Amino acid sequence: MTRTILSIDGGGIRGVIPAKVLQSIEETTQARIADLFDFVAGTSTGGILALGLTVPAGATSKFSAADLVQLYEKNGQTIFSRSFWHALETIDHLAGPKYSPNGIEGVVREFFGTAVLADARSSLLVTAYDIERRAPFFFKSYTKPRFDAPMWAIARATSAAPTYFPPARLEVGDNSYALVDGGVFANNPAMCMYVDALAYGEPFDDILLVSLGTGNLDRRIPGDKAAHWGLAGWALPLFDILLDGVSDTVDYQLRELLPRKGPTLRYARFQTDLPDANQEMDNASPDSLKTLKDVADVLIDHNRELLAEVCTRLKTARAQRLTPKA
Repeated sequence: MTRTILSIDGGGIRGVIPAKVLQSIEETTQARIADLFDFVAGTSTGGILALGLTVPAGATSKFSAADLVQLYEKNGQTIFSRSFWHALETIDHLAGPKYSPNGIEGVVREFFGTAVLADARSSLLVTAYDIERRAPFFFKSYTKPRFDAPMWAIARATSAAPTYFPPARLEVGDNSYALVDGGVFANNPAMCMYVDALAYGEPFDDILLVSLGTGNLDRRIPGDKAAHWGLAGWALPLFDILLDGVSDTVDYQLRELLPRKGPTLRYARFQTDLPDANQEMDNASPDSLKTLKDVADVLIDHNRELLAEVCTRLKTARAQRLTPKA
């Protein structure tokens, strides 16, 4: 039996890139992502995608990958919007989060409705970080007892990027959690999902792990300039370095752990470079979204053979699952 795993990086509005790749996979296989992957993991914008792709609607998923592309197009500017008064109150981002949570909370509440974690059609993992307990926080649909919560609240928590949004407060029973973006420790959650697939899934003799990035942050930081930076100078560049460095490290680890087994593909990472002007996670302008979609189209075109191989393996694995056991 082949175990199939999908992992989606964080990256704000740049989530439109993996959404487009997933749309290509759905169009090629003529199947929804939740029917193709046993395990789905996401961080931040990748967490929103993971949640959105596994929301049920009867016997299938409520949303297609194309619907998630439209989510960014229609709501990106609402999520990343701030009033004149908010900018004034926070001294233009110096004394408070850049954005009010009202925009993103309104979008995810409407999008996910009353769905809860237990509803997920695939085994789902979404990351966050508990700043009060100083510990990683994993939303998992496949463990018992399960920490359950509304999907909209999980989407808000996993995407609460420090300096961009305030922490998300989550009340569950007698416990209260202050959660921020899981990207602070697992911007690429592929290794977290791989470990849990080994620990919690049924035994398997084959694996395919597909990891989707949101674009490399390769904007150069001049060493002579950084040599004079203090806390203020390093704040935002350090966050970008953290996100990009974590993602690349996990990619390295999985390439070493899951090389091809003979001719059989076991690990595929889809990542691309970004134009300098489109590396910001909150640039949701129409021009930026168009460029990001164009970047995704180029990524798909340059990886046609690899995508075809992935889709073939996914269809074969799905057929195995649907074949009655003797």
